[in-house]
Amino acid sequence: MGPRALRRRLPPLLFDAPDFRRLWLGQTISVFGDQVTQLGLPLVAVLTLGADAAQMGTLTAFGLLPHLIFSLPAGVWLDRVRARRRLMIGADLARAALIGSIPVASVMGVLAMPQLYVVGFATGTLSVVFDLSWNTLFVAVTTRDRYVEAMALLNGSRSLASVGGPTIGGLLVQVLTAPVAMLADALSYLGSVFFLRRITSPEPPIEAEEGTTREKLLAGLSFVLSDRIMRPTLLSVATINLFTFAVNALFILYATTALGVSPGALGLALGTGAIGSVIGALVASRIGRRIGLGPAYALGCVLYPASLLLIPLAGPGVPMPLILALLFASEFGAGLGVMILDINVGAIIYARTPDRIRGRAGGAFRFINYGVRPIGALLGGLLGGLLGVREAIAIGIVAALAGVLFLVGSPILKLRELPEVSD
Repeated sequence: MGPRALRRRLPPLLFDAPDFRRLWLGQTISVFGDQVTQLGLPLVAVLTLGADAAQMGTLTAFGLLPHLIFSLPAGVWLDRVRARRRLMIGADLARAALIGSIPVASVMGVLAMPQLYVVGFATGTLSVVFDLSWNTLFVAVTTRDRYVEAMALLNGSRSLASVGGPTIGGLLVQVLTAPVAMLADALSYLGSVFFLRRITSPEPPIEAEEGTTREKLLAGLSFVLSDRIMRPTLLSVATINLFTFAVNALFILYATTALGVSPGALGLALGTGAIGSVIGALVASRIGRRIGLGPAYALGCVLYPASLLLIPLAGPGVPMPLILALLFASEFGAGLGVMILDINVGAIIYARTPDRIRGRAGGAFRFINYGVRPIGALLGGLLGGLLGVREAIAIGIVAALAGVLFLVGSPILKLRELPEVSD
C-alpha cells in the first residue's frame, strides 16, 4: 500500500497534527503494556502468591489510593509547572523500573504481597502526575473543534489494546509465568518515552493567580461540583466506577478459582470480547452526532454496567464453553458501552473546562472519580468475604446501574454538541 492510499485510509488528524500523532503512538504502545499488567498483576497475586478475596481488594485499592490522596494537590501544583511533558517522561521511566522489579524479585525468590502493594501504590502515584499532565498536553497538540475525533482515536487505541492485550497477556502468563509477563508493561513505558520526547508543541501558558493553596484546591472542587454540566457528569461516572471497581477487584479471583478458567482461556475470552470496545470506538462519535453527545453518554452509562450482569450468570457447574461465552459477551457489551461513554464525555469535559484551571479541575474530577475506586475495591473485598464472591459481584453491578439516575433532569440529556467553556 502506497503513502497516498495509506493516507486515504487513516484518519486525517494523524497527518494534520504531527505532535498529536506522536502522543497517540506513545499512548498506543503504553496501553498495550497496561493491558498485560491489568491481567498479569492480579494473576501474580492469585496464582503465584495465593491471594484471597481480602488481599485482592487490598491490592486493587493500593493501586487506586493515590488518586484519592494526591489528585487535588497535584492538580494545584501542575497548574504552576511549565514543563509538564518532562514530568510525564520521568513518570514513565520510574513506572518502568517499578514494574520491572516484580520479575526480578520473582527470579530471586523474594516476591511477596507487600511488594505488590508498594508497586501498585507507587505506580498509581506516578499515574496521577502523568495523567493530569497529559490533560494539558492533549489540548496543546489538537484543537477544540477536533476533540471528539482525537478522543475517538485515543480510545480506539485503548480498545485495540483491550482486544490484543489480554490475549497476549494470558499467553505470556501461560508460557512465561505471571511475574515475567510483567516485563511487557515495563518496556511499553519506554516506548511512550520515545514519542513524548519528540513532541514540540508549546504547552498552554501559566496564568499567575492570587490565593492560598487551600483556596486553589477549593476552586477546582467548586467548579466540578457546582457547574451544571460537570456536576451530573461527575456524580454519574463516579457511581459507576465505585461499584464496577468492586466487581473488578473480585473478577480474576472469581474466574480462576470459582469457575476454574485457565489464564490462557481467560485472556482469550477477554481479548476477543474486547472487540466490542473497538466497535465502540468506531461508532461512538457517530452515535454522538446522531443522538447528541449527552444522550450518547447516558447510553454508555447504562450499556457498560448492564453487560456485566452476564458475569454472575457464569456460575460454578456451568459448562466451560458456556462460561467462556458469557465472559466474552460481557466483555463485548461492556467494551462497547464504555467507549460510547468515555469518548463522548471526554470531549464534553475538555470543552467545558477553562485552560487556566485545567490542572485543578482535572485534579478535583479525578479526586472524586478515581478516589471512589479504591473504596470500591475495598468494598468488593469486604462484600466478597462476607457474602461470597459471586453475590458481591452481582450486588456491585446492580448498584453501578444507578449511576445514570444522576443525569435525569440535568442539561446533559439535552446536550447535542460540545458545550461552551464555563465562566
